[in-house]
Amino acid sequence: MSAPNQKNRKYTPQEYLELERKAEHKSEYFKGEIFAMSGATRQHNVISGNFYAFLHQKLKSKGCRPYGPDMRVHIPVNSLYTYPDISIVCGKEEFLDNEFDTLLNPIFICEVLSTSTSDYDTGGKFTLYRSIEFLKEYWVISSLEYRLLKFVRQPNNDWLMSEILSLNETVLIETLAVEVPLKEIYLDVEF
Repeated sequence: MSAPNQKNRKYTPQEYLELERKAEHKSEYFKGEIFAMSGATRQHNVISGNFYAFLHQKLKSKGCRPYGPDMRVHIPVNSLYTYPDISIVCGKEEFLDNEFDTLLNPIFICEVLSTSTSDYDTGGKFTLYRSIEFLKEYWVISSLEYRLLKFVRQPNNDWLMSEILSLNETVLIETLAVEVPLKEIYLDVEF
């Protein structure tokens, strides 16, 4: 997240949504503060696009739907409104309201890291995401090197982390029983 739009100004969630739905650029909301989101690099967009296209094809027959970076996710328990790079819902989507632009029940979330978001996406944001009761799996994909961090919620509510560093690996989305060759995610990406 970058700096708040107005220093010391606190917004209600309703004020945020009203502003956000009219805004030209996306912002996140957390505990009364609004944070402008920065644009993404070519690498980030290619990785996110590759993974979304792969998931869209693979999930057609599973009753699941991937969403890209324009679908807002809200976590009521901690007040976060954010835009993951990819989120997946299986079964019926639950939305905040009849605008159908704020998802409440993703089972899978993926963030593509950049230099400016790396610490937040693997630390503070992941802590907030863990509050989503439906969330079973969280992936973090680097746009700076061939590297994927995979976090899977265990039956006792702990999270198991795996790190994948080889482009030749195939990674399982355990929640969906879908194998993802890392080469598919990093297609047309060179470091």
